[in-house]
Amino acid sequence: MSCIFCEIVAGRAEASVVHEDDDVMAFMDIRPWTSGHLLVVPKRHAVGLADLEPADGQKVFATGQRIARVMRGGDSSAEGVNLFLADGVVAGQEVFHVHLHVLPRRRGDGFGLRGIPRSPGRAELDKTAAALRPLLR
Repeated sequence: MSCIFCEIVAGRAEASVVHEDDDVMAFMDIRPWTSGHLLVVPKRHAVGLADLEPADGQKVFATGQRIARVMRGGDSSAEGVNLFLADGVVAGQEVFHVHLHVLPRRRGDGFGLRGIPRSPGRAELDKTAAALRPLLR
């Protein structure tokens, strides 16, 4: 399977680049959910979060945060910003190179989370937390 983001990073595919340094690249999404929607990718290929070097993840998020700050204060006058990263097909990942969506938000832009949150009891929350804690050590 070819990786379009690898092609963009290598300069073999077109992109409207917003930012580039030695480790990350940010470019406009060609299928934006909102006006100004862009993607931040690590230059080193990682299919998903399990493959992503922690230092690369830190750089991707720091770049996304910096861009979000600019979006909130610049001419684009974003009223808010969503950062979104899908890891795996079930999570909505369509391109298998880690990428962080940076979505400037304005009232009435038509984008939003459509799920219905559950309200589990404390016992269920505690059980899930207890199962995850030892895996993080």
